Amino acid sequence: MSQRIAFVASDTTIAQAALEELVARYGNVAADQSDIIVALGGDGFMLQTLHGTQHLPAPVYGMNCGTVGFLMNEYAPDGLVDRLIVAEEEVINPLSMRAEGADGKVHEALAINEVSLLRAGPQAAKLQISVDGRVRLNELVCDGALLCTPAGSTAYNYSAHGPILPIGSDVLALTAMAAFRPRRWRGALLPKNAVVRFDVLQSDKRPVMADADSRSVPNVVSVEIKSCGDIEHRILFDPGHGLEERLIREQFV
Repeated sequence: MSQRIAFVASDTTIAQAALEELVARYGNVAADQSDIIVALGGDGFMLQTLHGTQHLPAPVYGMNCGTVGFLMNEYAPDGLVDRLIVAEEEVINPLSMRAEGADGKVHEALAINEVSLLRAGPQAAKLQISVDGRVRLNELVCDGALLCTPAGSTAYNYSAHGPILPIGSDVLALTAMAAFRPRRWRGALLPKNAVVRFDVLQSDKRPVMADADSRSVPNVVSVEIKSCGDIEHRILFDPGHGLEERLIREQFV
């Protein structure tokens, strides 16, 4: 079975060299005419590609030409078509962020990994956290907090000592960064359909920025986050190297 492949690459020298080699060997079509999109780069470029092609039916197969490459497969130019034929698919639903700025403007964005709130000044942030309209934490004094998907649980969340979530689990992780009050509060596990709201307390004195997969909104006063079940990102992995295996392996490094 022939595969119409669309190759996209980050701007790095390594990724551009890989793009030139692969296009010469396998050809190239436009993304909207492809059966599969092959992304060459690191995890950041993979997220960029997924966001940019979410309206297209073609799944995305990543090849690591970056650093960590958690969402990527190993780069190898030989036998690519055979690898694509047997690749296994993972489906990920992103998070939807609705952030209100101090100027009253509302900003919306999607996040495949996580939505994070981070202090934007010398003083710790003060956040009030509500889940499904009910205040669960009146005041969290911290450097920040994030809500992540299972796919994003090994990224910023894991670095902040949050839990790794199995792919396919209907759970989101709410994790604090450097919690001061309540002292060492480690966060919570929430059902996937939960609606989480952060209200920034003393926003004029303690400014906070919100970020959805590196798309930032400065000086926010509130942020509402929920899982977006009607949007599906399809990612392809080599057999035996899917997200489920990677999540398990990460915990035994």
